[in-house]
Amino acid sequence: MDTDVKKKYHFRHKHLLEMAQFSVEDVLHVLATARSFKEISARPIKKVPTLRGKTVINFFFEPSTRTRLSFEIAAKRMSADTFNISASTSSAQKGETLIDTARNLEAMNPDVIILRHPSSGAPQLLARHVSASIINAGDGAHEHPSQGLLDLMTVTEHKGSIEGLTIAIIGDIVHSRVAHSDIIGFTKLGAQVRVAGPATFIPPRLDMLGAQVCSTAAEAVSGADVVMALRIQQERQHDPLIPSLREYARFYGVNRKLLELAKKDVLVMHPGPINRGVEMSPDVADGPGAVILDQVANGVAIRMALLYLVMGGDKGAATT
Repeated sequence: MDTDVKKKYHFRHKHLLEMAQFSVEDVLHVLATARSFKEISARPIKKVPTLRGKTVINFFFEPSTRTRLSFEIAAKRMSADTFNISASTSSAQKGETLIDTARNLEAMNPDVIILRHPSSGAPQLLARHVSASIINAGDGAHEHPSQGLLDLMTVTEHKGSIEGLTIAIIGDIVHSRVAHSDIIGFTKLGAQVRVAGPATFIPPRLDMLGAQVCSTAAEAVSGADVVMALRIQQERQHDPLIPSLREYARFYGVNRKLLELAKKDVLVMHPGPINRGVEMSPDVADGPGAVILDQVANGVAIRMALLYLVMGGDKGAATT
């Protein structure tokens, strides 16, 4: 981005609902902001007053370790007040609708509501009914934009640039909100994205997102700069979509033999949690090229940046 554009640019998004809403400039600005925040996590005292007096609510209808905790850590490292609510301890268990719950939360004047929900489109629905900023922490099989951004940050740190890279994503594409955000994000920044998995795990019209569907894992991984494995999301399947986990591991598990087809300096990624021996062998998960823990570390920095930006850190007028 040239210097004049940088000077004029302001982050103008009130909500983070999907990667698709971001321009290339938006993505690059989030990544640059996250890089500036990352060193805070390495300090002896990991706290700055940037968001003092702001209130952040984590509202999670699905289990989460990395996303929920990293949003909470991100908010606390910037001195925001944070509160966690799960569906099992909310009035949703008593029949209250999502909108009514959100309106009651809004009556307490939070600045940001971070929502994870099993229904695609739930964050968009909330954004139309409350004045607080909404950050999508994963909605159904739709998107997981903050995960997409931290994956972009991780690859950029190790490769310098996304443009011209080949990214192979292997596994349960149809149920993976991470895959959808990653395909959009990596393609937006100029990478070629290949996907592979059992036919029952490949959604139609992926080419409209810019992805190339490969018939085998070997085809997808051949010459790749980055290989990402995805978890089989059995909780989203009403009926088994594969014959067995053993057969899946045989044909689509990311192991050392498969990685020999990729470039020698290939990065190995996984959004977690990992089912070792199924979608990825232990020697790959813990081996050279694996940047899975870098993804986790960058998740805190990206979420610090997002909280800062949606709360007007750039002092631009938030619009969408």
